[in-house]
Amino acid sequence: MEKERPKERSNLFSTKFIRFLGGKNLLFTLFILLLLACVIFMFDKVSFIFTPLQVLFEVVILPGVLAVIGYYLLRPLLAILENWRIPRIWGILILYIGVIGVITLLVVLVYPFLREQFTNLAQEFPVYFMALTQKIVDYLNNSRINEYLDNINFNYEQVVTNFTTDMVETVKDTAANLAQGVATGITGFLSTLTGIILSLVTVPFILFYLLKDGENLPKFIIKICPPRMRKGLHEVLHDMDKQISSYIQGQILVSMCIGAMVTIGFLIIGMDYALLLGFLAMITSVVPYLGPVIAITPAAIIALVTSPFMLIKLAIVWTVVQLIEGKFISPQIMGKSLSIHPISIIFVLLTAGSLFGVPGVILGIPGYAILKVFVKHMFRLFKLRYNRYEDEAQQKYDV
Repeated sequence: MEKERPKERSNLFSTKFIRFLGGKNLLFTLFILLLLACVIFMFDKVSFIFTPLQVLFEVVILPGVLAVIGYYLLRPLLAILENWRIPRIWGILILYIGVIGVITLLVVLVYPFLREQFTNLAQEFPVYFMALTQKIVDYLNNSRINEYLDNINFNYEQVVTNFTTDMVETVKDTAANLAQGVATGITGFLSTLTGIILSLVTVPFILFYLLKDGENLPKFIIKICPPRMRKGLHEVLHDMDKQISSYIQGQILVSMCIGAMVTIGFLIIGMDYALLLGFLAMITSVVPYLGPVIAITPAAIIALVTSPFMLIKLAIVWTVVQLIEGKFISPQIMGKSLSIHPISIIFVLLTAGSLFGVPGVILGIPGYAILKVFVKHMFRLFKLRYNRYEDEAQQKYDV
């Protein structure tokens, strides 16, 4: 009997309930979570230590993101120049000259026209909005809803008028407060503006070194890691590079195609401010799903005020553009490299926008794609580590 006591002690944590929850692995997991919570608590108490790192991240994030975007856009062109046996340094200089020429051409030819259209639209948009509210009032006056509203003594004209007046006043107050805030906080404004300008000035230098030595960065990271980790790390870095490259290059090309198609379509139907609205559609199309909604709103208001038939033509043009983009352009340019479900994209955009604002909306999808690659490879390593459980499960449920 005495010899059986150690066996009984070893089975103290092997009850049916503990085995159902995972056995000793459950206790180990809970212990790890407890240690993790203690680590997070300790880091929260000494968060001031990481303030320099936070400042460094805030300073580097803008030029770094812009340089990475430029790197993935110019890398294919640089590869073409190298295939023509042009040295890398000279190829980078040629690309810089070409980019400067394109930017100068756009500023000289396109910017003045866009600025004029934007100024006119900003001045006339309140008129369009007031005309839209008047059309709503006229429609209600001539509809059956008017009879029901009269029975309950509901003065919708006054409600619409008050809403429009309040909205206009809110816009004016917001503009006044903004102007006052800029006037009173001119030092902070100039400091922020100076930081942005310095960040933009550093972009060409960061981009130059990325184009020059960017291909060697993964090799350097792999070399400093232990040999047994190098193969898996190489696969992770390769997949991340592929995801980012596919998203940036594909999204930029898709946005340019959408902007061109929207501009041509609006010119065909005679829409006012066609070039400006097409440019707005191109910029907002960088954000999937939410971008087109933002772009169509001012166009819909202008079309509705112009005439109901213009609204129908706008709907036709927008439907054709979305069909061409969804069925032909995006599959050919981007393919299915991201493999992200549309519902996941919407949730990522909403979450990233709530946490980080506009930068989160723009960078949420590529960040999610990178995180997905990392989690995917970690899960693969987990399955390789515990493949015997996977084999047992497959044998158990194999039919």
